[in-house]
Amino acid sequence: MKEKVRIFSYLPNPRVWKSIIAANYGDIDIEVIGDKPRNLTDWLWDYDAKLLNESEKENYKGLKKVGRRGFAGELYKTGEFLEAHPFGTVPAAFGGEEKVGIFESNSILREVARLSGHKTLYGGNDVHLKSRIDSFLDANLVFSREFQVYILELEDLNKYTHSRTSSAYRFYLDGVEASLSKNDYLVGGNLTIADISFVCEFAQFLREGHYESEIKKKGLDLISKDFKEDFPLCFNHLFTLSAKEEFSSVMGTYLDWYKEKHF
Repeated sequence: MKEKVRIFSYLPNPRVWKSIIAANYGDIDIEVIGDKPRNLTDWLWDYDAKLLNESEKENYKGLKKVGRRGFAGELYKTGEFLEAHPFGTVPAAFGGEEKVGIFESNSILREVARLSGHKTLYGGNDVHLKSRIDSFLDANLVFSREFQVYILELEDLNKYTHSRTSSAYRFYLDGVEASLSKNDYLVGGNLTIADISFVCEFAQFLREGHYESEIKKKGLDLISKDFKEDFPLCFNHLFTLSAKEEFSSVMGTYLDWYKEKHF
C-alpha cells in the first residue's frame, strides 16, 4: 500500500508544489485540499478540511480563531488541527494513518522524500549528505522569510525593505551559484530536494516582476533585473529543472510570463 500524505493549504501554492514534485519522483500518494487564500476563512481547518455552508458555520462558531498570519478575519480551526499544528498555519500536512501533523513546507518536503522510493532525493543512506541537503533547505528558508515580507509589501514598498531583500537575494544566490559551479546539482551529481525547493521558492520570488512599474515609480529597480547575467548557473538550473515533466506538470504556466520577457 502506498504511503499517504494529506496537505491542506491555500492554492495555488509554490511551497506545496515542492512536495508534489518530490512525490512525482517516488511512489507517494499526496492528497492536496484547499482553496484560494481569500476563501480559507470559509473552510473548516482540519484533517477532513471542507468548505462550510452558512448553517455549518453556525454549528462550528465555537471553533473560531482570529487569523494572525496572512489571513484577515476569523478562521474555523478544530482542536485536532491545532494539536497537530500548534502554530496553526498552512500548508498543513498529515502523515500516515496516524495523521501526524507536519508543518513548514521544507519539512513536508522532507517527509515525502523520506517515504519516497527515490532514495537519492534525500541523500540515500549518507547522513552527511542528508545534513548538507538540510543546509541548503535551511538557507532557502532564511531567504524565503526575507522575500515573503518583500512580496507582501510590494504595493507599499520602502527603501529599507528593498535594500534588505536585495542583500538576502545576493547572499543566497552567491551560495547557490558557487555550488553549481562545482556540481550539476546543488548537492553532488543527483537531483535532491534541495534543488526542488530552490526551483519552487525562487519561481515565487520572481513574482516581483509583476510589480515592475510600481517598483520603478518608487525610484527602485527589480531586485532580479540582472538575474540571468549575474547568476547564469542559477538561471539555467531554474529553467532546466522547471522544464522537466516532474516539475512542469505541477508548475504549469507559472513561469511563462518570465520566459516571454527573458528568452
